[in-house]
Amino acid sequence: MEQVFAVRLRSCLEHVKIYTKTGDRGETGFLSGERISKADPRVAAYGEVDELGAWLGLARTEKHLAPDLIEMLTAIQRELFSVGARLADPTTRLGAKVSKVALGGDSVQTLEAWIDRLDAELPPLRQFILAGGTHAGAALHLARAVCRRAERRIVSLGADKVDPAVLAYINRLSDLLFVMARVVNHRAGVSEIEW
Repeated sequence: MEQVFAVRLRSCLEHVKIYTKTGDRGETGFLSGERISKADPRVAAYGEVDELGAWLGLARTEKHLAPDLIEMLTAIQRELFSVGARLADPTTRLGAKVSKVALGGDSVQTLEAWIDRLDAELPPLRQFILAGGTHAGAALHLARAVCRRAERRIVSLGADKVDPAVLAYINRLSDLLFVMARVVNHRAGVSEIEW
């Protein structure tokens, strides 16, 4: 039965085109199928999350990134798809039924555990620092800034319009990306430049 399903799925995917032409008039769709403007604030919010995922993909290609950080970033990219899906489901009817878009306290706790583990490697931060260092460190600092922008977009939707788990996740993620940037530079022996 699984083999039959796999063959049918592969067959369907072979015929799916990348372009659908459904967005040619400046509209897109929520997961519910409702058509909305691509200028809708909710679309802008999940667009920022998508951009963040792309920046993390770029950061994963950097040569000064250790396997433990690559593994973390890969897991985060997967969870960012869940964040985007939850933002694209304002009614929360579909997200509650699809386990793949689940995002809860465990996700935030995982980020906090990673922050604590990585922060233990670092000298105490006594002043603000300038973004930079290695190319990988700078890429992670940039991803952190994009994460903060995504957070602002999400917050602008209204606290009652967004799952609290999404807000907590994005907030904690920006903290993790800052610590990751510092760790990459520290492991590479690159000193931080204080403000």
